[in-house]
Order: sequence, then structure tokens, then C-alpha cells
Amino acid sequence: MSKTGFSTGVWLFFACCFCCSKAMPTKVSQEAVNDRPVIGILTQIVSDELMKPFGKTYIPSSYVKFTESGGSRVMPIRLTLTTAEYEQIFRQINGLLLIGGAADLQTSDFAKVAKIFYQLALKANDQGDFFPIWGTCMGMQLLTVLVAGENLLEKATAENTPLPLNLTSEATSSRMFEGFPNELMRALTEEPLTGNFHHYGVAVKTFQENEKLQTFFSVLSTNVAENEVHFVSTIEGKRYPFYGVQWHPEVNRFQWNRKGNIPHSAHAVQLSSLLAEFFVNEGRRSLHQFDNPEEEDSLLIYNDTPVYAGNFTAYEQIYFY
Repeated sequence: MSKTGFSTGVWLFFACCFCCSKAMPTKVSQEAVNDRPVIGILTQIVSDELMKPFGKTYIPSSYVKFTESGGSRVMPIRLTLTTAEYEQIFRQINGLLLIGGAADLQTSDFAKVAKIFYQLALKANDQGDFFPIWGTCMGMQLLTVLVAGENLLEKATAENTPLPLNLTSEATSSRMFEGFPNELMRALTEEPLTGNFHHYGVAVKTFQENEKLQTFFSVLSTNVAENEVHFVSTIEGKRYPFYGVQWHPEVNRFQWNRKGNIPHSAHAVQLSSLLAEFFVNEGRRSLHQFDNPEEEDSLLIYNDTPVYAGNFTAYEQIYFY
């Protein structure tokens, strides 16, 4: 089990979670533009006892707001559907966000459903049907498991810790950071702009020794954990539009718990904003769509009401399912 989350109370939130070109699959249309993107967010399993009365799965509102702030709408994806239903959802949405939390990265329903979308996305991108995936904290960890075919995580504690990034040489030529102002790129390396709330990660040495990870991802940044493990903190697919951050860009603008050591500086807010816009702009390149407007409207998260959770978790609001 990925122990990327505290088990009880207010601290639930504080857990979760080399050379290449910028080339994408050659068949993908670079001209495709979809100005009404919908990003699917996979619900996470409720493990905290204080949350269980409200539902079996959940999505913190911070991820929803992060996605919407980039110019997209959100469709929550339950963990109890059939493979055929997930295939239908894949044809409707324009990208997938894998959030942080606590779940077994190989046997949980979260991992099994994520694998379905991952395999669909691989096939689609190979056929020129552009489809991006973003993983935050445990979501990034899960991407490494899916690519490597095994769980390579080790203890790499950065608990309630904001950090600057140790950018690699690939960062400046990456798609993720392309277009970032020079001032912000400097700030990324000098200021603690990234909120870290995880206990595990992929060590740089482990990544470098794994051929599948080396072939699939470029490492854009690394960090050093409290236990001195040098871990991978930002990744980008070399051929596929798959992205992962061990840190939490959504908290910079949308989490305010006073016990959280969360970056809220102007540069931190700018970082969060640009990454949200980047991922949603990737989603704009997908031409997936719903069969009709009525079905689309009925499946968006606007139909759901978040629960105020600031008095029993560190999230301000949570969508429960």
C-alpha cells in the first residue's frame, strides 16, 4: 500500500502523494483545438474513518478548482463501473487527472481503473488520437507503476514540506515548463514553491536503473527527502502526453488549512496557474466528445455538491461518492 496519506483527522490532506526531445506521436494532429474540454478526475478511495460516513470514494475540491481554473470542466469518474463504461467515458473526456491519496498501487480499484485508462490512452495516442494524463503525488507514483510494471517506491518522506525544485537539464526544453517566464524558472530553483505531502517516492538511482522508466519518461526535477533519499519529483512522457508531479500544485491556490505549510506566494500562485493552463491546453488537443449535450450536462461535477470538511480534514471541501 502506498502510505501517502495520514490515516485520521485533520492531517488526512497532508499525504498523498534522461535526455529526450519534445516529440509527440507523429500521427497526432497538432492543429486539433477543442475549446470545451472536459477533464475526468478519478475518484479516490476513502480510508479515513472520519470520512467514511460521507461516502466510499471522494475528490477534494482543490483538484476540481485547479482543473476548472485552467479552462476545463470536470467529470468525476467512479470506481464501480464496467470496463465498457470506462471505454465509453474515455471517448467522452479530453484528459485524465490522477489525484493523491492512499491506495494500493497495484491491487486497489483506483489502480485497476487507472490502468484501464492508461492502456486506452497508450493505444489512442499511438493511433493519433491525442489524450493527456496528469498524476499528482500518488497519481504520479501510480504512473511509474503502470509504466514499470512493478512498484518501485521507497520511503522518501517530505511531510508538510515546501521545497524548491532541483531542475534537470531537460526542464528548460520540456513541454511542461515551455513558456514559463525566466523569473519563475529561477524562482522554482530558489524558493520553496512546491508543497510536498508524501512518505514515499521513486529514488533517482532506481529510476536511472529501470529501463522502462528511462525509456518512457524524462526527469524534469528531483529533490532530497527528509531521510536523505534523492527522489524524482517531476516527470514528463517522452513520446506520450503523460505528466507527473510528486508535489501538489493545486494547494498553492486552493488549500488554506493553517496547519499546512503550503506555498501561497505570488510565484507559488503563478506556478499553479500556469500548470493548470498547461494541462487543460493539452486537453484542448483532444477531440473526444459526448454523444449529446444532455448527457454531457448530466455527467459533469456541477451536478454534485461538495461537503464542507474543514472541521474534520485539512480539505476545505470534498465531493463524496
